[in-house]
Parts: sequence; structure tokens; C-alpha cells
Amino acid sequence: MSSDRPGRPADVVPEPEEPQATGSTADTDPVSPVPGRRGRRREQEAKKGSLLRELPVLLLIAFVLALLVKTFLVQAFFIPSGSMERTLHGCPGCTGDRVLVNKVPYWFGAPEPGDIVVFEGPESWSPEVDVAEPGNWFSGGLLWLGRAIGVAPPSEDDFVKRVIATGGQTVQCCNPEGRVTVDGEPLDEPYVFEDTPLESRAFGPVTVPEGRLWVMGDHRSASADSKAHVGDEWSGTVAVDDVVGKAALIVWPLDRFGTLGSPDIQGTEAAGVPVSGAAAVAAPYALGLVGAVPLTAWRRRRSRGG
Repeated sequence: MSSDRPGRPADVVPEPEEPQATGSTADTDPVSPVPGRRGRRREQEAKKGSLLRELPVLLLIAFVLALLVKTFLVQAFFIPSGSMERTLHGCPGCTGDRVLVNKVPYWFGAPEPGDIVVFEGPESWSPEVDVAEPGNWFSGGLLWLGRAIGVAPPSEDDFVKRVIATGGQTVQCCNPEGRVTVDGEPLDEPYVFEDTPLESRAFGPVTVPEGRLWVMGDHRSASADSKAHVGDEWSGTVAVDDVVGKAALIVWPLDRFGTLGSPDIQGTEAAGVPVSGAAAVAAPYALGLVGAVPLTAWRRRRSRGG
């Protein structure tokens, strides 16, 4: 007997309720393709990894540019001997002061009396320091690089002296007071240390040829300078073209950090203006970094196809 009362069919299954949205599916589903916190974190990690990969390139470019600046603008040198005491410290076989040599001033003019210059000595000049040159190209490259940035001993051909007279001037020693004279006028040389005995001090007169310099060390009794080579082809003078640059700054050791001026030894206004110490030290690295940043940015844009 059938019943007419309405009822619930036994074969009807209720549909499940849809879950209520409570937040981003990426917060709960680790494999969800929808971007969320994990996606942002992965993106940040990718950017950090890209920066770390680019950092060595940036540093390399900065170093190369700094090296170029040092090659053409400024360069560091060790003082190889005691011939410039007490202005510059050095001794044979040891590491003395490290000076920064500025090459820019002599782009526009010649060295002046009173300047301390680094130059390549003539063939007739004996080295003041013995340096064992490398026997292969790799070691030679490392030595060249070390010299360029001032962390290796100088070449045997490198000398550092003070300019006493320039082309056309006549230099000799001594006047009645035992002083060196240029064109008959005694020099004002407060930097001279341990001068040679008066009886062995005499030389000249020597008229310096145009384009050449008469140079002497401040430590007169221990300097193999122009006076010691007065009998050679050029009467002890050195070529202006062989001058590397002007010693502008002591950069090491730190307790001797300071600029090197050019005293007016001839009583004229010819002495140059000292280079700013901080600017001379920072310039190569600052310019290198400034140049490296846009190059690296260009490289990154290119790698992205833009």
C-alpha cells in the first residue's frame, strides 16, 4: 500500500557546499600557480641572486677602470733607496714610503725647480735597487699589475729625485757658503740632509740642454744623481720625456700620510700648487666606480633583451 505523503527520495544525494573564500589560495596551497606570498618571495630571491652574480662583474669593471686611471693619471711608487731622506723614507732592500705620482701636471707644462719627480733613468745610471725580474709572462703580468697599483717594488730603471735646474739654466757648486747655484744665484734648500763634505761638493758649471733636467737627491751624501753622472753623454741631465710624473702624496705608511709640495728653491713664482691629498687618492677609484655603474646597467638591460 503506497503512501501519498511527500518524502525524501532515497537516491537523491545533497550537493556539497562550496568552500568559502578566506584568503589567497597560494597561502595554503604550496603548489598553487596563483601568485602570492611565496611567489613574491621567490621573485625577491631571484633578484638578490642576480645582483650577487653581477657584483663580481661590477667590481672587475671598476678595478679595470681604476687601473686605466692610474696608468694615465696617477700611479703609486715605492721609494727604493735612502737618496731622498728625510723628505722620503727608503732603504736598499726594504719597503720605504709609498708615494702617489700625479701625471696630469706635465701634460700641460714641464717639471719646475723644486718638484720631486719619478723618472726612467738613462742607461748610464746604475740602479739604486736590485729587483729580480720574473722569467715568465704570467709572473711578469702580475708584477706589472702590482707596480701599477703600488703594491710591488719599482723597476730598476725608476728613480726619484728633486728638480734643481731646467733647460737653459746653468748649475754649479759651490758659492762661498758652499751652496748650489743656478745662473749664479744660490738655491734655498732647507730639505738637504747630510750634505757631502765641502771639499768634495764641487761640480760644474753645467748648462742644462733644452728638454732636459738637472736632478739631485735631498740626501746629498747618499744620492747617485746628476752630479754623480756629470761625465756621461748628457752631463748628468735626464730627459723631460722620461719623467713619469710628479710625486704629490705620501700614502703609506699612514702615520706619514701627507702632500709633497714644491718649494720655491730659486726664489721665483714657478713652484706649482700641491695636489689635494684626499682627491688624489680617491680619484682613480671614484672614477672607476662611476664608470662601472652605467656599463653594468647596460649589460643587464642587454641580457634582458631590452
